[in-house]
Amino acid sequence: MRENLQDLLYLIAVARERSFTRAAAKLGISQSALSHSMKALETRMGVRLLTRTTRSVAPTEAGERLLRTITPRFEEIEAEFHAVGELRDKPAGTIRITAIDFAIDHYIWPRLAKILPDYPDLKVELIVDYGLSDIVADRFDIGVRHGDQVEKDMVAVRISPDVKMCIVAHPDHVRAHGVPRTPQDLLTHNCITLRLTSSGGLYAWELKKGKRALQARVEGRSIFNGVYQMIQAALSGAGLAFVPLELVQPHLDSGALVSVMEDWCPTFPGLHAYYPSRRASSRAMTVVVDALRHRG
Repeated sequence: MRENLQDLLYLIAVARERSFTRAAAKLGISQSALSHSMKALETRMGVRLLTRTTRSVAPTEAGERLLRTITPRFEEIEAEFHAVGELRDKPAGTIRITAIDFAIDHYIWPRLAKILPDYPDLKVELIVDYGLSDIVADRFDIGVRHGDQVEKDMVAVRISPDVKMCIVAHPDHVRAHGVPRTPQDLLTHNCITLRLTSSGGLYAWELKKGKRALQARVEGRSIFNGVYQMIQAALSGAGLAFVPLELVQPHLDSGALVSVMEDWCPTFPGLHAYYPSRRASSRAMTVVVDALRHRG
């Protein structure tokens, strides 16, 4: 059976080229080997398939009938092989991403939601994490951090502009407890704090005024492990919250929250998607990273 399939392919080549010499060159075999294969095929089938002259080769009536039947079949097989080969270049599989909820909601998911309909074999898994996870050990494909937090041996791609931070509170809280103006003043305020999943400790507010930078270890009665819950607590009057300005700008515009200590609020380097260099060759990774890339 295998011999027949190979000889049938040879027959198609000879019929197309109308020459043993040209067909042999196309097939990468010797002319004598091709001629031997055609004679063997004719012997097995018990019928003459090719008419040979000094100048050309042409199919016999039997040869034409066989070619009309087998040529479309082989063309279908060839097309299917090509289609399957194309799958290597189509994004497939699952890309696991770890990031804070702010990054997922504002940058990652809105962009991935636009491309996923175009790639039915591509899946994404988004995990909210405020810890500095080891993406290799925890088997994530992509991590997201501020630019200054990415390890030097990782490939990093910016996915957001720089992130301006702010300290906000409900107007009633400020009226009741006064407006804090220095990091020391924060000690007399109820601050809404963030629990870090990596260390289990509380996040120290990273404040900066001019060249002076410090970490304010604030305290309060409300502790959360997500920024959105912190904002809700601030809106309910629970105290001061240190959060990205972008998230609370609508509340500031409406007067539901007020901003304090603006001269102490830093701007962090933009969020970056990072991953080991060996993952860059994956077609799925290429598509996802390109979708996340900041183009502002």
